[in-house]
Amino acid sequence: MKVLVIGAGNMGLTYATGIAESKTVKQEDLMIMDAAPDKIESLKKLDYFDVYDKIEDCIEKADIVLIAVKPYHAKDLFASIKDRVRDDQIFVSLMAGVTIKTIQDLLGISKVVRTMPNLPAQVGKGLTSFTGSDKVSKVELESVKKLLDTTGISLAVKNEKFIDASTGISGSGPAYVFYFMQGMIDAALNMGFSSEEAKLLVKQTFEGATELYSKFDLSPEEWMDRVASKGGTTRAALDSLESNNVGKFIKEAAFAAYNRAEELGK
Repeated sequence: MKVLVIGAGNMGLTYATGIAESKTVKQEDLMIMDAAPDKIESLKKLDYFDVYDKIEDCIEKADIVLIAVKPYHAKDLFASIKDRVRDDQIFVSLMAGVTIKTIQDLLGISKVVRTMPNLPAQVGKGLTSFTGSDKVSKVELESVKKLLDTTGISLAVKNEKFIDASTGISGSGPAYVFYFMQGMIDAALNMGFSSEEAKLLVKQTFEGATELYSKFDLSPEEWMDRVASKGGTTRAALDSLESNNVGKFIKEAAFAAYNRAEELGK
């Protein structure tokens, strides 16, 4: 199985590196392509994969093609490779807002897997939602899943509606966490902590909380009840969040991202 990653930006390089380091694909069977000369030079220094600067030199060799270019580059890319692709190739899109049908129509192929990755993939903690077109077999979808799992874990969803929905939760979700972290850091600074102290307090709190949530079978609500006692400090904080409708606004933010993802797809 030969794999080609088109685009060596943050996401493309993250997946290419994850695949290389996992040994899921042999080095000689893993290709990466980018048009930027400076990027090509840096890629060759990694010695992880075969590096190409011309799409015509590699596209026909691939069994699975990961498309990791910006969505606004998609039409030009597809126009340049349409006459070189085969219907037995599997195209895996890492692009936001580009539908399976759009890719099928512009490339004239049938096997497409659409994904929604997220930023923690860069540190091996990613969550990639994915769904395939009808022509992608279960065996082929499992092969794609193994590639996606090299940057964390992947989640097969029923259809593209859930790709857009996962955009609002896992795709954009890290930014919500960073927003909350920044608010806590600002509060710590206002309380008199130094910048380094504030960062440490918040960082360790988030790491500890997520580790507890991962290791024990308790819901967030159950954890909140364990931390908060009646009339105590934590209950005062939670009551403030509730009275300010923070939970409601978080849900509205997630749906705003979901709705925007659907709009982009149209």
